[in-house]
Amino acid sequence: METVKEKKKAPKKTTTIKITGAEAIIHCLLAEGVDLLYGYPGGAIMPVYDELYKFQDKLTHILTRHEQGATHAAQGYARVTGKVGVAMATSGPGATNLVTGLADAQIDSTPMVCITGQVPRHLLGSDAFQETDIIGISTPVTKWNYQITTASEIAEIMAKAFYIAKSGRPGPVLVDITKNAQFEEFEFSYEPCKGVRSYNPVPKPDKNAIASAAELINKAKKPLIVWGQGVILGKAEAQLKAFVEKCGIPAAWTILGASALDTDHPLNVGMVGMHGNYGPNVLTNECDLLVAIGMRFDDRVTGSLDTYAKQAKVIHFEIDPAEIDKNVKAAVAVLGDSKETLELLLPLVHKNTHEAWHNKFKEKYQIEFDEVIKNDIHPTKEGLTMGEVIEEINLASKNKAVIVTDVGQHQMIACRYAKFKQSKSSITSGGLGTMGFALPAAIGAKMGAMDREVVAIIGDGGYQMTIQELGVIFQHQVPVKIVVLNNDHLGMVRQWQELFFDKRYASTVMVNPDFVKIAEGYHIEAKRVSERKNLKAGVQEMIASDMPYFLEVKVEKEANVFPMIPSGASVSDIRLK
Repeated sequence: METVKEKKKAPKKTTTIKITGAEAIIHCLLAEGVDLLYGYPGGAIMPVYDELYKFQDKLTHILTRHEQGATHAAQGYARVTGKVGVAMATSGPGATNLVTGLADAQIDSTPMVCITGQVPRHLLGSDAFQETDIIGISTPVTKWNYQITTASEIAEIMAKAFYIAKSGRPGPVLVDITKNAQFEEFEFSYEPCKGVRSYNPVPKPDKNAIASAAELINKAKKPLIVWGQGVILGKAEAQLKAFVEKCGIPAAWTILGASALDTDHPLNVGMVGMHGNYGPNVLTNECDLLVAIGMRFDDRVTGSLDTYAKQAKVIHFEIDPAEIDKNVKAAVAVLGDSKETLELLLPLVHKNTHEAWHNKFKEKYQIEFDEVIKNDIHPTKEGLTMGEVIEEINLASKNKAVIVTDVGQHQMIACRYAKFKQSKSSITSGGLGTMGFALPAAIGAKMGAMDREVVAIIGDGGYQMTIQELGVIFQHQVPVKIVVLNNDHLGMVRQWQELFFDKRYASTVMVNPDFVKIAEGYHIEAKRVSERKNLKAGVQEMIASDMPYFLEVKVEKEANVFPMIPSGASVSDIRLK
């Protein structure tokens, strides 16, 4: 007689239904928990949109005004929620318009699935109307991509797409579906993907490596932690805080790591990188141990690799083996999920304070405050500064807002001065540096976190690259707040021209339209501030509004962002003016 222990569970029955490939796509999205996606319809994806029409009560589609806007909105949604963002477009130009967003998501490790329509299988390679080899085009900027040519492939490939996008080091996946596959009927059943042969998304931690890391940490006299977005993606914020507090190690962040640790935490010493804080940049070249957690030693962080932290031993906590020793040689590499590896490390490290070492950071901060910060936040000159605008937003939002930034001077100022009390509060285009990112990304972020204040900080240049997405805000009444810091220039390019090209301001002056009237044309409440006496009231009114709101602030035309590490220079060569 068979015992209870010996009894085998009956295999779970999978329900199959006969449906078209187009309807199968919708069922796959629903099975993966998708309830919101962004896109733009067209001929080659029309069968899927036809099915989407039938599922409006379960799946909300947001019509963006450009396919690039769809990808950035999906990115903003993914970054604030931790879920997979979804974007959809037709073939040809619709698909190619996704490429910038794919590239941005790839370098910033954002989980996203993009679905594109394609010409029928029998027309592939014939230069048919709106045919583009999107698989070939997108291969360098996706974590994985695949072209479906028969309906029977849909369930397996879609499950695999979501698994790959969100597992391990996240990234974008593109699935291209020929039109014939959308029309074909087949027996559909769906099983979520739980693994892919030869793909190991989360390396198993090596306890010997963790022990070696702990030994170095315990012996170090002048250790420095630099954390990146890997802490946020790994949901390791609590572990980072516990580690920092137990060891008493000064901790700095990369631009994508912002908000993982409270801005005002006493052990948070600021941002590293080209426009980061003076102390953590300079003292990188004085520390005896550099503990890197979930960051990739980007060139904007390291400056010249020939001079970067050569005196220090490096411990690199990283989920992606490809990042180990890629730019900076590690004395100890700890592979694995940051939450798991930090939890294994915590019992092995000693309690410490490193008081004398901390005092060095305080001294450097005072130098930076006197030379730079004081003038940015509390200026005595007549013109408005970007820094004082960010400070007013901090005060009005009580440091609780999600800040979404575009790319340029305003981005660096916002990243330097925005204050955060909650993780996933800073959303920006880091690695690719995509102008036009912020407006659609803020829409996605707000739709993913309706209970949070979302403020987009944008320059007058980047704003006009995706300004048409105001149509989404109007149509869906997305209560996002938009702040355009208008200096009538492509500010960051102008700064480089001033400092490194003898003030030859080639093609950086902007002749701008009336931004307030444009916002009003989309029935969005809008105001302009050009004098300091009106700034506080303008920001407070914007934050207090429960509707979409546009605020243009006219700031100094030729102000520069400091500190600054010149391109290719050492972090020790950071300039304060």
